[in-house]
Amino acid sequence: MENNKKSGAFKKFLYSQKTAPYVFVIPFILSFCIFWIYPLISTIIMSFQDIEPTATTFVGLDNYTKLLKDTAFHQAIRNSALYMFLTLVLLIPFPMLFAVLMDSRLVKAKGVWKAVLYIPALTSVVISGTLFRLMFSEYDTGFANQVLEFFNQSPIKWLKMYPTSYFALLVLCCWRWTGVNMLYFLSGLKSIDKSLYESADIDGATPWQKFWLVTFPLLKPTTVYVLTISVYAGLAMFLESFMLWAGNSSPNNIGLTIVGYLYKRGIEKNQLGYASAVGLVLLIIALAINMVQLLLNGTFKKEER
Repeated sequence: MENNKKSGAFKKFLYSQKTAPYVFVIPFILSFCIFWIYPLISTIIMSFQDIEPTATTFVGLDNYTKLLKDTAFHQAIRNSALYMFLTLVLLIPFPMLFAVLMDSRLVKAKGVWKAVLYIPALTSVVISGTLFRLMFSEYDTGFANQVLEFFNQSPIKWLKMYPTSYFALLVLCCWRWTGVNMLYFLSGLKSIDKSLYESADIDGATPWQKFWLVTFPLLKPTTVYVLTISVYAGLAMFLESFMLWAGNSSPNNIGLTIVGYLYKRGIEKNQLGYASAVGLVLLIIALAINMVQLLLNGTFKKEER
């Protein structure tokens, strides 16, 4: 009888309206604490240490002092910042325009085109990176050099020169993520009331005016979201560069990224304390850029009533 009372009390507690929200939130809180808060705290502590297989020594700000003088780290920051900027320039306006075209009556077989553009995102980065490395090979058999030969141009060493290597990296990036960002913008277009376009037609608006005065402003929430994740993705890029240069050593570090440098220090050279400092700097840079752009976009402003 006592056990039945306890069971009934437990069910009453579990199914009460006050308790139920916390029950559903607990899995997220646990996963957030285990896989984000705990690693973050551990990384902060490790960044002030010199970690060796046999001993761990507290070194204070030495790791951060070394970062200020580390030319390879500075090169990695410049590379990641340039990559992030170029991806923002390419992977926001063009997917937006493709989404507008896909949502219009000009395109037939829309489902087929959506699948075709999304398939690259499902391809393994290891496979796609290897294929692009072969495409941009410095040998005459490389696809890019064959195209140059068709136009009577001499073969070039694509992945050993700064401009051409970034061209190859951006081609790989756009090939993989254009379809994904296009789907984000398509979902944003579906939320726009079609009566606004009908009103614009009645007022005699041109297609460009409808895009600029109706579509673009109402796509702002989607654009801010894509911009936010693109900033993080650009700064956190690693595997594409790693596979394109078949490792973490590119000529004159032209393909070295911040995460690549973190991997080199932490995994290849077993300097976990120094790598933790690199990771924290990356986190601060990504947060700072996203906070600035969110403030400029008015994300944190209170809506007027």
